[in-house]
Amino acid sequence: MGLGVGIVGLPNIGKSTTFNALTKAQNAESANYPFCTIEPNKAVVPVPDARLGELAKIVNPERIQYSTVDFVDIAGLVKGASKGEGLGNQFLSNIREVEVILHMVRCFVDENVTHVEGEINPLRDIEIIESELIFADIQQLDKKLDKLNRTAKADKTARGALEIALELKAHLDDIKPVRTFTKQDTPEFEALDKELRFLSNKEIIYGANVDEDSLLEENEHVLAVKAHAKEIGAEVITLCAKIEEELVGLSEEEASEFLSELGVEESGLTKIIHKAFEKLNLISYFTAGVKEVRAWTIHRGWKAPKAASVIHNDFEKGFIRAEVIAYDDYIAAGGENKAKEAGKMRLEGKDYVVNDGDVMHFRFNV
Repeated sequence: MGLGVGIVGLPNIGKSTTFNALTKAQNAESANYPFCTIEPNKAVVPVPDARLGELAKIVNPERIQYSTVDFVDIAGLVKGASKGEGLGNQFLSNIREVEVILHMVRCFVDENVTHVEGEINPLRDIEIIESELIFADIQQLDKKLDKLNRTAKADKTARGALEIALELKAHLDDIKPVRTFTKQDTPEFEALDKELRFLSNKEIIYGANVDEDSLLEENEHVLAVKAHAKEIGAEVITLCAKIEEELVGLSEEEASEFLSELGVEESGLTKIIHKAFEKLNLISYFTAGVKEVRAWTIHRGWKAPKAASVIHNDFEKGFIRAEVIAYDDYIAAGGENKAKEAGKMRLEGKDYVVNDGDVMHFRFNV
């Protein structure tokens, strides 16, 4: 299942460093100059989930497979990107292909690391990026309006779409993002958004990149980002990309000890991965056998046959029933057989909505 999260921000604010740490591989070049990243780097990142380890203690499988999220390191945007400044048009098209935006914001001062705007001001940086996304949406919508104006006289459906498009255009012209447009629940808007994939309508997570001293005590820049995020209903995760990159190559135990010495309970990147998974409206169900303990990624609200299809399409086509044990019941009983003996295994049919953490077997007939 493709799960796209695009890492965006101004040049030289820690995007590629964050990407390196996310992927636990030094495959995104980092350097102290703008446009170091030109082609979007892509990586499949496992979603940390302690439940798999607990299942493995019982089953003792040959391998463990985690759910994953696709992260894309998109090159730095600059003021005027929507008009082609920097390498703007290319980068904006890359953003259009992802579902969630991780907007990295520089919240630290370091004279040795240049800033493309000359000084540290995260709210200005946020405004630059978000304005460019709005300008890009205006360009897309203007092209669509040209077509709708030509067809609206003869096509009733086009007239309805034209009316909504004009209202949205007025909204965007006030430099307001699509996500605050009040008529998103209309069929006409939904059709427009599906076709144009508005950049300023995507879910945003802010990554406040700080120095080590600000990890525990938030500085003024982080507080400013959080105040802005609260106004628009976005999430903020504070991290030190430099420290996160230092964790690369450490064992889980070593990384935990390193974070503990810093007074930090959990890696900022772990928080980002979990938050991205949530924003993508995803959950995991599990299969547990001697070959592997595995998390399977599905959209929240999927019914059992559709959930089975991520294992194999035949599972959905020939679905008979699902054998389901809740994760907590599986662990408490000490495995599948004892859970069955305790009456904790349920037989569920085609209308069963799968819950996060269900341990499942599917019965099917091809």
